[in-house]
Amino acid sequence: MVNSRSVSVAPAGYRFPREVIAVAVRWYLRYGLSYRDVEELPSERGVNVDHVTVYRWVQRFTPEFIDAARPARRATGNGGSVALARPELG
Repeated sequence: MVNSRSVSVAPAGYRFPREVIAVAVRWYLRYGLSYRDVEELPSERGVNVDHVTVYRWVQRFTPEFIDAARPARRATGNGGSVALARPELG
């Protein structure tokens, strides 16, 4: 039996699918685009979104992106100290 529920279900209270929201927020955060620039990108693909909607998505979903990225961060080195090699003189 085929699952009648779509994989790209919109979050509760949102009109657009989760993937559209995630891509718009990711474009804004990653590439430093303006809200109006992000508004244009989905419209080129037939998804009309207002720049104020993108602003609201960014305000609402940025903490989720930060939390999702946190486990991927790795500690590097030994706490920031750097061992410097002293050249031998003489």
